[in-house]
Amino acid sequence: MGEKLVADRFDLSDRRLYREKLQKCRAALGELLAQGRFQGPRDLMGLEIELNLSDASGLPRMRNKEVLERIASTDFQTELGQFNLEVNVVPHRLVGRVFDQLAEELRTGLGYADRQASEAAARIVMIGILPTLEADDLVPANLTAVDRYRLLNDQIMAARGEEVALDIRGVEQLRRTTSSIAPEAACTSLQLHLQVTPDRFADVWNAAQAVTGPQIAMGANSPFLFGRELWRESRIPVFVQATDTRPPELAAQGVRPRTWFGERWIDSPLDLFEENLRYFPPLLPLLDEEDPQEALAAGHAPSLAELVLHNGTVYRWNRPVYAVAGGVPHLRVENRVLPAGPTVTDVLANTAFYYGLVRTLADERRPVWRRMTFAEAAANFDAACRDGIGARLNWPRPGGGTAEWPAARLVQEVLLPMAAEGLDAWGVEPSDRDRFLGVIEGRCRTRSNGAEWQARAYHRAVDSGLDRAKALAGVTRRYSELAWEGEPVHTWPA
Repeated sequence: MGEKLVADRFDLSDRRLYREKLQKCRAALGELLAQGRFQGPRDLMGLEIELNLSDASGLPRMRNKEVLERIASTDFQTELGQFNLEVNVVPHRLVGRVFDQLAEELRTGLGYADRQASEAAARIVMIGILPTLEADDLVPANLTAVDRYRLLNDQIMAARGEEVALDIRGVEQLRRTTSSIAPEAACTSLQLHLQVTPDRFADVWNAAQAVTGPQIAMGANSPFLFGRELWRESRIPVFVQATDTRPPELAAQGVRPRTWFGERWIDSPLDLFEENLRYFPPLLPLLDEEDPQEALAAGHAPSLAELVLHNGTVYRWNRPVYAVAGGVPHLRVENRVLPAGPTVTDVLANTAFYYGLVRTLADERRPVWRRMTFAEAAANFDAACRDGIGARLNWPRPGGGTAEWPAARLVQEVLLPMAAEGLDAWGVEPSDRDRFLGVIEGRCRTRSNGAEWQARAYHRAVDSGLDRAKALAGVTRRYSELAWEGEPVHTWPA
């Protein structure tokens, strides 16, 4: 959602020119790949964390403009809802004590931001979905007053031609209609970037797709919305349904949703950009003045502005990213699977697990995507979103085929050693490796993560006599207190 868009630069009437420009951008990207123009380190990582604002009672606080003015740092930006912020961490090399360094930077930055937020009677909460959100909080009036959000909302709703329908069946069922994409604002995530060379891109993206199930199983942190207990990672179906541009008849015909897991392993980054152009009509047809072919002929890296903008409105859980930095083009895999929180330590444990596991899987001679089907990877993702750390996941067997594992056992016995091997390959210090992967091992051992803690705390509160709303408010307040104490969630008292 970081595109800098200005309303008067849009020409929503002439989509034909925009589509033609998109094809020119796609051709230019193909030429860049063929010419080997991409440079830069393959061990550069970055992360973004979306945040919530709550008041002292645990309810959402619609004050992001005032809080950002007090923070006064370009590291913090707006997000879709007025109760949302985003913090961006400068890129780091995956080497040495990188996770310890990131922990110090995040604690310092988030602590400062929380102190500034307190001046606006707000607190920062890292959580996948704030449990106290109600339908009245997720309305157009509470969207952040930024052109790109308004335009995106208008275009998605125009494409649908009718209200957004949320229908999620989990522990309980939620059915609700809304006249805007505002429910998307409920979903706050951790986004992990990895810069890769073009020849490595397909391997890294395939590996990232293969591990989405284990990622969610370990990191689920979104069990509630609108007072209902749904999936352990309810953020996923909420986001899918809130951004769906398809009216029901097109969905029934098999037209793909804009928030998309995908349907196949890839051989090149071009596969993803071409699918985006083939399957998804433009939402924000902004025409840039640059001609990508002229830029190439002049020896410059084209910005491919139309391709980048269109790519930003197709919400893959592992998204391809093209960007130019210092005149040099590069590619990144943006992993958007995980929820935010609960603590800085938990965030970096999830981060270490992902980067270590992806490195090992991408380096394998007989890769995982040759030993399990894409449909099995997608089924793992769905199972983990529904059941969290209690999910059962399929994984390749040494002798061929796949076997079903309890998620915690699969991670503890098979995937954690692979993640450790990958971090060693990156050059991460053993103390960093052991500290943060040890948090993942602790979750496996205790069968606990953010979603499990929230659900258990909620049921204890209800069993003690509190009604649903008061129980969820109490859970949110206690969650916030424990999160700021900083100990990983699997150690939290009930």
